[in-house]
Amino acid sequence: MEYRNTKRFDKRISKIGFGAWQLGNRKEYESMSEEIGIQLVHKAVQQGITFFDTAPNYGEGNSEKILGLALEGTEDEIFINTKVGHTHEGKSDFSLDGITESIHKSMDNLKRSKLDSVILHNPGRDILEGKEGHYEHLKTLKNEGLMDGYGVSIDTSDELKTVLDHSDVDVIELMFNLIHQSPKVWFDEIEKRGILLIIKVPLDSGWLTGKFNSESTFTGIRSRWSVQEIQQRAELVQEIKDIVEQDNLVPVALSFILSFEAVNTVIPGIRNEDQLHSNIDSMNFELTNDMKEKLENLYESKILSLNIPW
Repeated sequence: MEYRNTKRFDKRISKIGFGAWQLGNRKEYESMSEEIGIQLVHKAVQQGITFFDTAPNYGEGNSEKILGLALEGTEDEIFINTKVGHTHEGKSDFSLDGITESIHKSMDNLKRSKLDSVILHNPGRDILEGKEGHYEHLKTLKNEGLMDGYGVSIDTSDELKTVLDHSDVDVIELMFNLIHQSPKVWFDEIEKRGILLIIKVPLDSGWLTGKFNSESTFTGIRSRWSVQEIQQRAELVQEIKDIVEQDNLVPVALSFILSFEAVNTVIPGIRNEDQLHSNIDSMNFELTNDMKEKLENLYESKILSLNIPW
């Protein structure tokens, strides 16, 4: 495993992190029991992963609890990023009192007396602009010793600019991948400020594994795509395969993201050991400058104008 340091935190951050949305998610994955989840986290640590991303609503509240059980006593080595704004019941609560309550509950779930980082989970624009006092509230809680850093989880380049214009956050979790490249224009500023940059949805909800095509059908959260969007993505995925001359796109997708020095870690979801090993093995892939340039050109010349939804 390779690591990247960040100016605002003392811990080493593994370049491949662990996205824990699937952890304990028995609604989407029947086999994800507590025991299997703990074993998966232990194997990730054994493979050198030091960064875990979770939230109170992941796995209907089970994700944090499993991480707490699996990682108890590892506060000095393991970095856990959690969120506020969405409860395990699926409700939204960005009230300042609700945020404080959520943080204390996460501390209990994660079995920690202090959290590494806490981020606002896709809040509204007024919150991103700092109009409702959330940044100040989180800074106060940080100063009180509840966490080492705070920040936001966002999706778009516009939201990213808003955050940079209106805050001095320690952490930004951002959607960025081969299909959604627009936020990279702000990467130099993020690196300059020493912000911990976490990249979410790196495989475009599974499309950038290379396993889906125009005939694929979807359930759960992935059922949001229309027939036209499925066809559109399938064509783009094939163009990416033609550029890199291989069907397995996981190493390409993760290596592309990590080729940007501003990125500290990328957090693909991990549901089983095969996915864990696949993500870690991506570190062995050599993304050439020519390949990267062609992938960026594909985005600029074609993908950008399509305005593809996530």
